[in-house]
Amino acid sequence: MGKDVSPDAVTPRDRGRYRRKVQRCLDTLARMLSDGSFTFPRKHIGLEVELNLVGEDMQPSMSNTAVLAALDDDAFTTELSQHNIELNVPPCPLDGTSALELEAMLDGYLDKAHRKADEAGALVAMIGVLPTLQSEHFDQKWLTNSARYSLLNDEILASRGEKPLLSLEGVGLPDRTPERLRSFAQSILPEAACTSVQLHLQVAPEEFAAHWNAAQCLAGVQVALGANSPFLLGKALWHETRIPLFLQATDTRPEELKNQGVRPRVWFGERWITSIFDLFEENVRYFPGLLPETDDQDPMEALESGEVPRLTELRLHNGTVWRWNRPVYDVVDGRPHLRVENRVLPAGPTVVDMVANAAFFYGAQRALAEQERPVWTQMSFQAAEENLYAGARNGFDAHLYWPGIGWIPPDELALRVLLPLAREGLRSSDVADEVADRYLGVIEQRCVRQRTGSVWQRDTVVRAEERGMDREAALAHMMARYLELSRSGEPVHSWPVD
Repeated sequence: MGKDVSPDAVTPRDRGRYRRKVQRCLDTLARMLSDGSFTFPRKHIGLEVELNLVGEDMQPSMSNTAVLAALDDDAFTTELSQHNIELNVPPCPLDGTSALELEAMLDGYLDKAHRKADEAGALVAMIGVLPTLQSEHFDQKWLTNSARYSLLNDEILASRGEKPLLSLEGVGLPDRTPERLRSFAQSILPEAACTSVQLHLQVAPEEFAAHWNAAQCLAGVQVALGANSPFLLGKALWHETRIPLFLQATDTRPEELKNQGVRPRVWFGERWITSIFDLFEENVRYFPGLLPETDDQDPMEALESGEVPRLTELRLHNGTVWRWNRPVYDVVDGRPHLRVENRVLPAGPTVVDMVANAAFFYGAQRALAEQERPVWTQMSFQAAEENLYAGARNGFDAHLYWPGIGWIPPDELALRVLLPLAREGLRSSDVADEVADRYLGVIEQRCVRQRTGSVWQRDTVVRAEERGMDREAALAHMMARYLELSRSGEPVHSWPVD
């Protein structure tokens, strides 16, 4: 969400000033796009990983302040809950063997995080949803001590006018009946249960629409092949429970506004686009400001005087509309650029799994974006959205729609169509063959063995319960074993179930 905000109460005048300033930023962005204000020397990628802190008992450890103090590293920062921290990996080029260097860099950062967390009496867990979370961990007192998070919590709850309802029908464990969750939360902290990997790709303005549309087409298969979030509040739910949980935790709409068709702030979108401007303009048109802070720069005057506009208010607003593929405007070293931020993937299970997910996404996205007859011209936008929810709910058992094929399981779609395309896209991006072989090989084996982090978690809990453990003990046992295997670095498709 960009920056800290003032702890002072928001007034109607603040909101009016903010709305006018956001529109001014939007007009400035339109001018920059038409004037060719963006330079694009080389494609860069970036990666953010949200992490959980747990104690020896596998329960959440509300210790992010102590862990961050021990780390003393700007690459690590706070997240919404006191049991979360976030790692922001410095951008690196996409081409060559950069992915191998990214893997080594991630290993280094996480080794440091493990050491420093240990000093603070905590363990670091890379997982989509921490399975040992309980309702009391969503109490507002566990918000990270920041005016930004407190204001965001208050604004979302005030907009909704009632407590967030978490309501999910699960996918049954093997030979079990489906489980259901229905629970009211006291705050927006269920959002903090959703710990993800966010993939960034720097894109030229004229290429942005094709890359965003391609990312939307890939979202369903991404979550099906990368699922790692099957449990919440003791219940076995979706293979990637993060997807519906994030929507429900941050929903500003009471039932009446949902029935009227008001758009949720966690949003897949509603149409294919022709420009990045379409997305920013929709965000401004449809969503009121949650953090109405303004700065003193007039962005249009800055542009006309030869400065690079910060577009502070537009960026802050954009950070409170949680698209699964988000447009990003940023300024680095005095130069403006645009990025696609892919937000559908969970954290974990291992570094190599996360980098493999990234390589698959970047390669397939590039190949789809460069096709003569783009896949999104052959399928409805609604079909892509339905793919996302089907992949998140059912994992390998999903049936996804793909043009020219029809309905197909995600593993078969990857093996037959998308892995060859990903290899082609990585080659077009000048990525070394050894990189493609290493990481696409991980995705291939995950498909062949039909084993994601979610499948492993579900199977391990079933095995523990068959040995007589209750659900709480089984989840703690599974989590301890998960941390052990995650630290080993072996990809999840090779993990034993014991």
